[in-house]
Amino acid sequence: MTSHHQICLQDVLPPQCWTDIPSVTLSDETLKQRKARVLARMCQQGIETLIVYADKEHGGNFEYLTGFIPRFEEALLVLHQDGEAVFVLGNENLKLAPHARLENRVVHAPWFSLPNQPMDNTQSLPDTLKCAGLEAGKKLGLAGWKLFTGRQENTRQMFDIPSFIVDAIRDAAPQAELCNATGIFISPAEGARVINNANELAHYEYGANLASTAILRALNAVAPGKTEKQIASLLAADGQPNNVVMIAATGDRFAHANLYPGDKRIQLGDKFSLTTSYKGGLSSRAAYVVGNEAQLPAEVRDYLDVVAIPYFRAVVTWLENIHPGMTGGELYQLIEDVLPQAEYLWHLNPGHLVADEEWLCSPVSRGSDIPLASGMLLQIDIIPSRPGYAGASIEDTVALADAALRQQLETDYPQLWERVQARREWIKREIGIQLPECVLPFSNTVGYLRPWLLNQSQALSVK
Repeated sequence: MTSHHQICLQDVLPPQCWTDIPSVTLSDETLKQRKARVLARMCQQGIETLIVYADKEHGGNFEYLTGFIPRFEEALLVLHQDGEAVFVLGNENLKLAPHARLENRVVHAPWFSLPNQPMDNTQSLPDTLKCAGLEAGKKLGLAGWKLFTGRQENTRQMFDIPSFIVDAIRDAAPQAELCNATGIFISPAEGARVINNANELAHYEYGANLASTAILRALNAVAPGKTEKQIASLLAADGQPNNVVMIAATGDRFAHANLYPGDKRIQLGDKFSLTTSYKGGLSSRAAYVVGNEAQLPAEVRDYLDVVAIPYFRAVVTWLENIHPGMTGGELYQLIEDVLPQAEYLWHLNPGHLVADEEWLCSPVSRGSDIPLASGMLLQIDIIPSRPGYAGASIEDTVALADAALRQQLETDYPQLWERVQARREWIKREIGIQLPECVLPFSNTVGYLRPWLLNQSQALSVK
């Protein structure tokens, strides 16, 4: 077990980063495969029509098939079992339909548009949905963006879609059987989106590289006297949209309920948090603005032993043991054994899947029998908490890939493969982590924990 490894703070060469790398476009074949996977799951569940909801914040399932999200507005994708796809769009997304990656016909729904935009419709919303093919007496699946897994409710009848839309669906299709079908996309056991092909992994590696490059650039700029905004400006990259709220926070967070980087100036001894994320990967760091432990307040001078080293040991355990075929419950128990929840107060899933969203879903939970699989893209997400101390965080992204998928990546995306191999070599040489062959680091900063942010030469490593 990795928990027996000796962890130390020592000189470490920083990881290499790559800038100006090209994005990888999803191929037509990938989009065809996606549609086929969704249709197959509809058939398995007896769903005759799938209604996929989207808005700007919750567009991943819609975009998975269409290639775009509805900016400004809401939208529906109505997918019938025969393969016909109907877009139900507001005013400002009608122009995107001809560019979609999915053959479609369009129904205009001005109710989905911004406040006070023209709504000169002659049909009701239920009648509009009938034009999209909704029929009475059918089995209709409604896909929002989250899974309801509580045991106290009938989760098949819980819908995270605006009530005016659900009511209109019921009016348009009386006697239809409605069920929550979000799992078609993101069930960690069988969702269409949880496994990626080589093209999809290459598409997402761009974002993981982008986020980790930005996080290292920002880490290296941290200095007393600078403002949160000055550091946060370094987290933006290539004009790409973030899929989380960006964090650059010094000292105590959330003053005046503020979530965003502000004008607070960094002071020596501050706690400091950094996070940025793009499609395919988040990178996050939390540590102290000091050059060594002597600059810490006396009451937290044992931070290395109390927080950072135990946390780092858990991350090393996670990285050295994860592999296709192990269950999410086994991975959860590994972390529980090394970093007991009762002592370190973590409570979220210690690892989850990543895609267009920062958090897609997670097979990792207590007792989970869901096997991890080749093609999964995972975020290391273990969040310890010790009262009075700063946190510790080195959240980054890795992919799981069996021999066949590794060979395809090497053949089809040789530059990506070179980056992955360079990252693996750095992790082994500088950090001492022995990654299994199936673990592909997509972030440049996997395993890189600098507890003293003003000391750029030292990081935790395995002796």
